Amino acid sequence: MEERYVSFNGVEARVWEQGEGEPVVFLPGFMGLPKWIPFLDLLAEQRRVIVPSLPGFPGAAGHQQLDELSDWVVATLEILEAATDGPVDLIASSVAAALALEVAATNRPLIKRLVLIGPFGIYDEADPAPDPWAQRPGPKSYPGLLCARPERFEELWSKPDDAEEIEWQIIQIRGREAAARYLWPLGDTGILKRAYRLTQPMLLIRGSEDKLIPASYLEKLKAAVPGEAAIQELAGAGHLVELDEPEALAGSINQFLG
Repeated sequence: MEERYVSFNGVEARVWEQGEGEPVVFLPGFMGLPKWIPFLDLLAEQRRVIVPSLPGFPGAAGHQQLDELSDWVVATLEILEAATDGPVDLIASSVAAALALEVAATNRPLIKRLVLIGPFGIYDEADPAPDPWAQRPGPKSYPGLLCARPERFEELWSKPDDAEEIEWQIIQIRGREAAARYLWPLGDTGILKRAYRLTQPMLLIRGSEDKLIPASYLEKLKAAVPGEAAIQELAGAGHLVELDEPEALAGSINQFLG
């Protein structure tokens, strides 16, 4: 796995890269990725996998400069443009999927196909979603909320031996805060108003045990886009499918991307 950095608005963002072939970008979900995960290895067996860090998530700063949703969309677009060399397939999970939708609607030529895993961006009072930022702070608050296999989230966020305890806690808090800046309190970006611009082929994936994103939200998004869209629900997975069921997720994505 190679690591490099790109700049956006004077701030650096980490980019991981592995594999050969057609490029595919993965934008990590809630709290980002402090470590490489097995799901990315599976993707890299067939594609060149590019994993940029979004502002405030592990590997990138700059989130405190971004207030409005439009600020975040521009920053995400700049990172994608700097990290890639042309139109790409884009996979995005959870809170990052909300930004992927906005980028795809804003710059249609940049994104060829979209895979969204438990996407944020919609809120329906008739089928309300829980607020992940309203959870009681602490190490046990998020594993069971985000994963059907909480131990996988705990393993991802286990402190490295060379990391300082306080700094490690700050990294986690910063990752939660970053997404809250464009999604709090209800996670609604208004994307359904702009969905008519989403003409790219789209695969919407949800874990059958997702506690954050109701199945009806994927149905609403599918109904709103003019392009080709399919929904898949993966058994045994929670919100972060890439942690719970990496093999099944990679198989679905590879079949969709061809």
